[in-house]
Amino acid sequence: MTELPPQARPAETYAEVEDALLSRWPETRLEPSLDRITAFLELLGDPQRGYPAIHLTGTNGKTSTARMVETLVAALGLRVGRFTSPHLESMTERISLDGRPISEEAFVAAFNDVAPYTHLVDEDGPHPLSFFETVVGMAYAAFADAPVDAAVVEVGMGGTWDATNVVDAKVAVLTPIAVDHAQYLGDTPAAVALEKVGIVKPGAIVVSAVQDDDVAVVVAERCAEVGATLAREGIDFGVAARTPAVGGQVLSLQGLRGRYDDLFVPLYGAHQAQNAALALAAVEAFVGGEDPLDAEVVQAAFAEVTSPGRLEVVRRSPTVVLDAAHNPHGAAALVAALEDSFVFSPLIGVIGVMGDKDVEGLLSELEPVLAHVVCTRNSSDRSTSPSELAEVARGIFGRDRVSEADRLSDAIDQAAALAEAGGALGEAIGSGAVLVTGSVVTVGEARSLLVRTREHTREKEA
Repeated sequence: MTELPPQARPAETYAEVEDALLSRWPETRLEPSLDRITAFLELLGDPQRGYPAIHLTGTNGKTSTARMVETLVAALGLRVGRFTSPHLESMTERISLDGRPISEEAFVAAFNDVAPYTHLVDEDGPHPLSFFETVVGMAYAAFADAPVDAAVVEVGMGGTWDATNVVDAKVAVLTPIAVDHAQYLGDTPAAVALEKVGIVKPGAIVVSAVQDDDVAVVVAERCAEVGATLAREGIDFGVAARTPAVGGQVLSLQGLRGRYDDLFVPLYGAHQAQNAALALAAVEAFVGGEDPLDAEVVQAAFAEVTSPGRLEVVRRSPTVVLDAAHNPHGAAALVAALEDSFVFSPLIGVIGVMGDKDVEGLLSELEPVLAHVVCTRNSSDRSTSPSELAEVARGIFGRDRVSEADRLSDAIDQAAALAEAGGALGEAIGSGAVLVTGSVVTVGEARSLLVRTREHTREKEA
C-alpha cells in the first residue's frame, strides 16, 4: 500500500494540523478553478448539498454580517454552521458551530475526516489543493456531520472562483463592493463586482447593500441573467434610524417583512448598522413567508452580536481599540465610526499593512483622526516593512507624526506612552487612546498580545 504524504496523514494534535495545512499552497496564491474543490467534495460525498446556505461576498463587512446572520438564524431555533476567513488568532475560528469556533480537538477530527482524500486530488491535477480549499472541505464536511440546519458561508476572495462557491446558496448577500485585491479581482469597482456576483445562483434571493451605480448595474445584470430576485438596501430594506449609544448603537431597521425598532447592537459605526440591515434582510429571505420575524427574538439576537477585531475595545488606561480595516474603503468606515462614537485626544495609530494593499490610500483616510502613527509589521512575510511603511506615512502625516517599531509589541508600547502623555502632542491629558489597524493579521496578533495577557493576569490573580 502506498504511504500517504505527510499532509494527508491523520494528525494527533492541533499543531500537527496547522503544520499540514500551512504546508499547502497559501490562500494568497490563486489559480482560478473550481476543479480541485469540486473533485475534493465529490470524494467526500458532496456534503455541501446537505443543508441550505446563505453565501456572503463583498469588499468589507462580510465577517461582521456573517456573525449577525448566524446569531439571528440560531435565535430562530435552527442549528447553524458558519465559515469565515481569515482568522484573527486561531484557525479554529474559521469553522463555527452553534455560534462558537469548534474546539482544537474537533478541528483535528475535521482534518482527519478529509485528509486521506487530499492526496487523491493532489495527484490527479496539475496543482495541489490549497490551504483554503482544504479548510473549506473541512468546514462543509463538519457542517454535514453536525448536522446543521443552515450554513452561513463567507467567501475568501472574490466569488466566481472562490472555493466556497461550490455551495448552491438560496440567499446571496453582497456587502459594499469596492477595490481590493486589485491584482486578482480588477482595478475598478465594476470589475471587482463581476467576480463577486459569481456567487449568485439561479433562483436565489440576492440581498445587496447600496452600491456605486456601475456596481449596481453589474449586480442587476447578473440577477436578470440567472433569474435571481434582487432586494436592495435603501429600496426594499434598510436602516430607518440610528442613534449612537453607550457600548454600541440603537437601531430601527426596515426589513423585507416589517419594521423592527429599539434594536441595541453592541457594535460601533454606521457601517455596522448597514451590516445589521443586510443580515436581517438575509435571514428574512432565508426563512421565507410574508410575516415579520418575532420582534423580541430579533432584539435579543442583535443584543448578543459580537465581532472581534472590529472596533473592539480590548484595554483601558489608555484605551486600546482594534480594527481590521485593511483598505481605503474600510478605513473610511473606521474613521466615520470613530468620529461618531468616540472622543479620543490624542488617538495614536499602530499600523501594520500587507505589501499588496493600497497603503497610501489607507493612510490618507486615517490621517485626519490620528495625532501620530507608529509604523510596524506583523509576522507575515507579506507584511510591509516598518521603514517602507514609514516612508509613505511621512509623505502624508509629516515627519514629526511618524515613528517606527520593528516589533508589534514595542509599537503598542510606544503608542500607549504617547497616548498617556497627551500634552506632549498638544492634546488633553488623560483622554488618549491607541488604534491598532491595517491588517487582519496585525489585529489578530495584537489581540493575542493584549487579550490573552489580560486573561492570564486575571487567572493568576484568581
